[in-house]
Amino acid sequence: MFDLGTLLNPPAGLTMTAILAIAFILGTLHGITPDEHTWPITFSYSVGSYSTRGGMKSGFVFSLGFMSQRAVLTTLGFVGLAAVYKIYNLDGPVYIVVGFVMFMAGAYILKGKYLHLPLDRLFGSKKEHHTSDAERLPLHETDIKPVPLKMATLHGFVAGWGIGAYASIITFILAPQVPTVFFAPFVGLFFGLGTMCMQIVLGSVFANIMRVKKLTVSQIKYVGRSAAARTLYFGGLAFAMIGALIVAFPILDKIAISTGNPIPNLDSIGVAAVLVICVVGLIGFGNIYRGYREITRKPASLQPNVT
Repeated sequence: MFDLGTLLNPPAGLTMTAILAIAFILGTLHGITPDEHTWPITFSYSVGSYSTRGGMKSGFVFSLGFMSQRAVLTTLGFVGLAAVYKIYNLDGPVYIVVGFVMFMAGAYILKGKYLHLPLDRLFGSKKEHHTSDAERLPLHETDIKPVPLKMATLHGFVAGWGIGAYASIITFILAPQVPTVFFAPFVGLFFGLGTMCMQIVLGSVFANIMRVKKLTVSQIKYVGRSAAARTLYFGGLAFAMIGALIVAFPILDKIAISTGNPIPNLDSIGVAAVLVICVVGLIGFGNIYRGYREITRKPASLQPNVT
């Protein structure tokens, strides 16, 4: 239908059908390749959901926010306002905001295990955060709360403001070709739909990682939630620190080692690849292993009963 050259460098004069088809295919490539704006977040929420259905839902709700943002972005591309990306490098600020949201979600799940903040009310809980004792001790300090999937939608919208090769194509090449501004959001929506399809698949895969080991449902829940919480928490710190470094030293965002692969996200090893490796590979899988060791070393009488 379309060769790789056409997909990555669409010609002028495309029909609306061709524009939407290319946007959707680019979205699937974006969703299945290791992208720092999607994989770390989908991984975190999907692992915490611990089931195929939950993982698919994580990918879906994340992509809802991402898709809505892409619709806004391609509309800005049509009217010319997205040109700000050609003037300013916004990767650093986006990383900082994404990292902050990840950090807050992780701290909420951990209920102050690393940082004691009254986050329960921020997420809609009416439970008291402290005891009424003079010492003001936190309630259930060692509990790990369920992963708040509604945060994944916010994450998707925030992360969508990061712009890479795929976003550049739909914003600066495809969107300006549609007949009127009314059609501009559909370019982003179809791109988001393609990403959503792949994120749902990846979400189900990530969610079932622990099932390769013969653990009980309660054990899987504990390992999944603890790994998700720590990945969001420490991954958020990693995002924020990398973002701050890019703001201070913009040249860092341009340093990359070519792999010779023409497909974006696979074509080089740079800051984006490092973030995916650190958050998903080191922090994510490292905490899955840590949770697994914790749970398998405990005697039966001390096993958590996670609801």
